[in-house]
Amino acid sequence: MEEELSLPYGESGKTAMYITVSPGPQAFGLTTLCYQLSWVSSLQMQIMGLLSLHHLPVQATLSSLKMLDVGKWPIFSLCSEEELQLIRQACVFGSAGNEVLYTTVNDEIFVLGTNCSGCLGLGDVQSTIEPRRLDSLNGKKIACLSYGSGPHIVLATTEGEVFTWGHNAYSQLGNGTTNHGLVPCHISTNLSNKQVTEVACGSYHSLVLTSDGEVFAWGYNNSGQVGSGSTANQPIPRRVMGCLQNKVVVNIACGQMCSMAVVNTGEVYVWGYNGNGQLGLGSSGNQPTPCRIAALQGIRVQRVACGYAHTLVLTDEGQVYAWGANSYGQLGIGNKSNQSYPAPVFMEKDSSCCRQPSPCPTPDFPCAARCSRIIEIAACHSAHTSAAKTQGGHVYMWGQCRGQSVILPHLTHFSCTDDVFACFATPAVSWRLLSVEPDDHLTVAESLKREFDNPNTADLKFLVDGKYIYAHKVLLRIRCEHFRSSLEDNQDDIVEMSEFSYPVYRAFLEYLYTDSISLPPEEAVGLLDLATFYRENRLKKLCQQTIKQGICEENAIALLSAAVKYDAQDLEEFCFRFCINHLTVVTQTSGFAEMDHDLLKNFISKASRVGAFKN
Repeated sequence: MEEELSLPYGESGKTAMYITVSPGPQAFGLTTLCYQLSWVSSLQMQIMGLLSLHHLPVQATLSSLKMLDVGKWPIFSLCSEEELQLIRQACVFGSAGNEVLYTTVNDEIFVLGTNCSGCLGLGDVQSTIEPRRLDSLNGKKIACLSYGSGPHIVLATTEGEVFTWGHNAYSQLGNGTTNHGLVPCHISTNLSNKQVTEVACGSYHSLVLTSDGEVFAWGYNNSGQVGSGSTANQPIPRRVMGCLQNKVVVNIACGQMCSMAVVNTGEVYVWGYNGNGQLGLGSSGNQPTPCRIAALQGIRVQRVACGYAHTLVLTDEGQVYAWGANSYGQLGIGNKSNQSYPAPVFMEKDSSCCRQPSPCPTPDFPCAARCSRIIEIAACHSAHTSAAKTQGGHVYMWGQCRGQSVILPHLTHFSCTDDVFACFATPAVSWRLLSVEPDDHLTVAESLKREFDNPNTADLKFLVDGKYIYAHKVLLRIRCEHFRSSLEDNQDDIVEMSEFSYPVYRAFLEYLYTDSISLPPEEAVGLLDLATFYRENRLKKLCQQTIKQGICEENAIALLSAAVKYDAQDLEEFCFRFCINHLTVVTQTSGFAEMDHDLLKNFISKASRVGAFKN
């Protein structure tokens, strides 16, 4: 049975164009490109003309939102429809899901709820049934947020600053005191020259991750969850050292009284309370300093998520492993026995997945690889619930679900894992900061994306496999060196293309408009060929990421061969590791039997060097 923890106090659970450009990679850096090119003035006028086709003002105000249906959380029933439509980010927290913090389109922060321990940051402990503006954070934009059981709040801004407030009996605010924080406090000790990119809270301790891959911790430390090597509480941020000293951490998470870190090599390090085996070390002893999970040797982890006393990890192959407490079936392995070692979690393939409007399966990319590959895991330290989302868009849940113990992943009709926690977790809280995207306001990047393959505005069309793809010369010349030279003196309005297929070439042109690719893994190999031919290195990297998502035992050798052919070193290493991890099955496939002689020779030699053939 799961060991219940005794909580203190018995508390539970250079822009040349004056256009507003949204931050992020999808903005292309159009203004910079225009600035750098000698024909900047002409291009600016053409782009502005292109945007004006939608009658878009140079600067616009968000007027409505494509909502994530935050109304699934009961606390939002206190907000009017007008208020709900202004929400851009939101987080529901508290022992009963009775507190909420949200931001609006005007970058104002509002709070609402019971205000336990001053967790709303308003300067008092009075509850509020109406949203109140958190003026002390005026002008700050939230990058990420986490909360503890008191509750206490740890927030990082887009500038990398950290603010904390709320419950502080165990110094979990990191301000050097044990007084509750009624207003947000800027935490700068040992973080003044750091940019924080991720935050995580246990029940009464806090972790932050910096842009240079360092982890800092503070707060309650009775089980070593701060990672200092002792069990003394830590009143201010202290860097977690030990095994992490020379590592670059890329992801952090906290269980109720334990801490986790994923490093850039895919290894997982854990420390803190281990009474239910939630550290995955094969024992139940607490760990006061970071320790690598040896049982995950050879498995490259991308993300970790922690529940109350259980842990989930997601690998680069889309596989989920779980361990720790399991009295509610939260590990999803078909029973209620605790596990102190990582155990694989399998999502049962839904028979309706092949009827989805997605590309048909091919021998190299079977349906199962697409439908069962996990791309997101979700858990929260205040709940015994687990959730996951597949590449095909299916959402599964398991564990404690509205009082029921669901011991195997159950396919839901939800479109996101957030809905699982809104509707089935106890309490109904957010497992992450929700983000709501604008709907009718179009940034420059979004406007240009909408113009892709638009015959009404295009001045160039490509004929591929008997079908036209519509484009704009000015944009192609900005975005691609190949087109910059080939279209310079070209007055034609039709270009015939026979070297690549229609889906591949269309995806390439769309990439030039969106800076992303929307192509299934089975078509991405052809796009990798194009990217190599046109020397589009970033596109080549995106192709490799997409191809990885479709790998399985049957196509691993074919993908390895393609990676070698197109000098895609990252993909080659990934495919090789996959083959080694699934060697018995891979060597029985037709792809392995038909493997090129030189490739086979090199494969065997490399596999031998890593000890793949040792008994």
